[in-house]
Amino acid sequence: MRAALVRPGLVRFGRRAPLSIAFTAVAVVVGVVSGSIPDGPPADVLDAVGTGVGPLSAGHWWSPLSAVPFWGGLAGHLATAALVLGAGLVAERRVGAVRTAALLLGTQVVGTLVAVGLIAAGSAAGGAWAGEMAAQTAVGGAPGAVGFLLAASHVLSALWRRRIRLVLLVGVVMLVAYSGELTDALLLCGALAGLVAGPLVLRRADTGTGTGTGPHRTGAPSRSEGRVLVALLVAASAVGPVVAAVAQAPIGPLSVLQFVVLSPPPDAATVQQICATAATDVCRSLQAQLRLSGIGPAIASAVPVLLLLVTAEGLRRGRRAAWVVGIAMDLLLAVLGLLLAAQVATTPAEQLVVYGGAPGARQVLALVLPPLLPLAVAVLLVLTRARFAVRAPSGTYRRLGLVAAAAFAVVSVLYVGGGALAAGGFDRPPGTGELLADLPLRFLPPGYLGEVEPGFLPQDLVATLLFEWTGVVFWLVVAVGLLRSFVAARPEGASDDDAGRARELLRTTGGSHLGWLTTWPGHVYWFGDGCAVAHRVIGGVALTTGDPIGPADARASAVTGFAAHCAERGLTPAFYSVTEDVRAVCAGLGWSAVQVAEETVVPLPGLAFTGKRWQDVRSALNRATKTGTTAEWISYRHAPLALTDQVRAISEEWVVDKGLPEMGFTLGGLDELADDEVRCLVAVDADRTVHGVTSWLPVHEGGAVVGWTLDFMRRRAGTHGVMEFLIASAAQTFRDEGAQFASLSGAPLAQLEPQQADGLQRVLDWAGHALEPVYGFRSLLAFKAKFQPRYEPLFLSYPDPVALPAIGVAVGRAYLPGLTARQSARLVARMRERPTAG
Repeated sequence: MRAALVRPGLVRFGRRAPLSIAFTAVAVVVGVVSGSIPDGPPADVLDAVGTGVGPLSAGHWWSPLSAVPFWGGLAGHLATAALVLGAGLVAERRVGAVRTAALLLGTQVVGTLVAVGLIAAGSAAGGAWAGEMAAQTAVGGAPGAVGFLLAASHVLSALWRRRIRLVLLVGVVMLVAYSGELTDALLLCGALAGLVAGPLVLRRADTGTGTGTGPHRTGAPSRSEGRVLVALLVAASAVGPVVAAVAQAPIGPLSVLQFVVLSPPPDAATVQQICATAATDVCRSLQAQLRLSGIGPAIASAVPVLLLLVTAEGLRRGRRAAWVVGIAMDLLLAVLGLLLAAQVATTPAEQLVVYGGAPGARQVLALVLPPLLPLAVAVLLVLTRARFAVRAPSGTYRRLGLVAAAAFAVVSVLYVGGGALAAGGFDRPPGTGELLADLPLRFLPPGYLGEVEPGFLPQDLVATLLFEWTGVVFWLVVAVGLLRSFVAARPEGASDDDAGRARELLRTTGGSHLGWLTTWPGHVYWFGDGCAVAHRVIGGVALTTGDPIGPADARASAVTGFAAHCAERGLTPAFYSVTEDVRAVCAGLGWSAVQVAEETVVPLPGLAFTGKRWQDVRSALNRATKTGTTAEWISYRHAPLALTDQVRAISEEWVVDKGLPEMGFTLGGLDELADDEVRCLVAVDADRTVHGVTSWLPVHEGGAVVGWTLDFMRRRAGTHGVMEFLIASAAQTFRDEGAQFASLSGAPLAQLEPQQADGLQRVLDWAGHALEPVYGFRSLLAFKAKFQPRYEPLFLSYPDPVALPAIGVAVGRAYLPGLTARQSARLVARMRERPTAG
């Protein structure tokens, strides 16, 4: 049975990437016949087929091609096969066999020639690094595979185009910078050749987006994708020194950073014996090496890497605490780098231990880069601050701080007290004062202590455990605690958590159709007698989201109580997207109001898609049946990665097509889908390809769900009728479950009928018209008319017309909190475009 299931998958894979499979098969056969597997090509084979400055200078003009089917040893075959097959699976069917072959070989040859030419020029100019690479010979097809995948990314969706380019380019640049061998340079130049070849070779390729310009648009990433990209860069900065440390002979310009994670291994007894007779510099060198040896120091040396990788995971999740920890860690590493540089600079050259092996320019780099690289990452995090606003549950970091403090106290007492009791286990028995003075060094990565002479070294097991594992245990506790805090969800119903309290109140008493929006991050809450008002404070304006939470008879007291609360704090209240009932309450207080949106509500009892008015909806349902497309309910947070990643890709393509950041406030994005009470409906075909997605927010009344509100809507570009199919399918499900209505939410700055044209209303009408080419709110309202809804206006109520400019700015900042000057200019340019038909 298992073989029967696997065989169709292999057949499908073969059909998607036949050329890549054939290419890999040929390379494996060549590797076996030539004896390259498992240890690489024999010397005579390498001389005959390898490429580089030497072979090309000797007239082996064929070497850029002859090197392609020889993939090195077993590790080289596995890595290159993963690249070739992965690239083929992703892009071969889109690009075609002819273009695939041309790009695989073309980027390999062009990248090789460019790299060899640059290396030859650098070597001729006297460059030591180029001279070392010029003496090397390389084989392999990885440069062509990387170049092909980067070229083919030109026709992929915006999400995967950006991810593939970032991961591959960061990866090959990291290899060149930290390892720096000829094969790494070939990879980089092959990658750059692919980036250039993509637009040239694939200009007319079918993009699958339904638009001719989709792949060429370069918009800003969405909030969630921007976090992923920053997290990848932080992770790369952490892993780079490890690459240099494990490389066989790293010669890249950043390879000097291996010194902060390298751990060579001598024996303590041998060191003590040698130090009794040998010269001082030899003794110090061996002592420093001993400090860096063993499992404990190896883990301690990798502590910054571990903590930065944990921080990168937190950044991927948008955590503000991860942002703070990332900046603090990088600044701390920069300070340690400066202290290390000062220590090396003030130590006579003949006494240098670790850095004595890095003469000339490499020693300068070894001193400059340790503080400079983490400082650059810290600056990157500062510039992207707005993307990381997700906060942990209340009390999370207070508890983590207590745990960390307890761990610090325990390991410190064990080190000082245990060290005093086991003093005979050290080569020079330390006293309590000496142990206390050495204690801070136990928490620093050993790589930063290579030039610090140790006062004593361990000899037996107990002393070794205390000396090597004190800092490791503490930092592992911190790393695990941070990771748990980054993945922890906000608890629901917690008595000390305002968000949980507001959510529970919403469940038990209800609110407006937009009430669930008030549970999103970014809100603060005012609580009155049996009610609450969710709002954001922006520039002195307390901007609410929808009606107050609570029973209908408490709305009047909620409005007056919240207004008094704002008056006490010098804030201007602005009730935004409120219903007619709340507008009437505000009008009774003498407030003004203006319509800001039109909500569309579909009654569900007796819903049937019959009659001429429902023709578009019936056509969408029939089309889905014919194509084998079905509607599938999922919980986004627990759904299979194969589905959620497609949803993310569809959303990212939509954002990039706009060329502007996603709007927030009353419009949800991917982050808001990760709520177990939000239901997602996806349209999937027989191949499990997602064509569209909608999300639905619950509406409560009296402790029960009485309706659902549409929030997130995205469809794959080039598809038609998917949204009609999904909304109609959802409405049928809700009707059968007994729900009373399905709200299709509000369309901002769009109205069914023109209102009285006072000054503010004219401004809003102009804004709605100007933003139509960008966000299409009026087109969205027209689309919703297909479902024969009833229309319910939503209002902005405000007490003082003088505060209207500040309220307008607050609304704009709520919808587009991270709008940059460049994006503002792009928004103005897009607003000048004429809306296109349809």
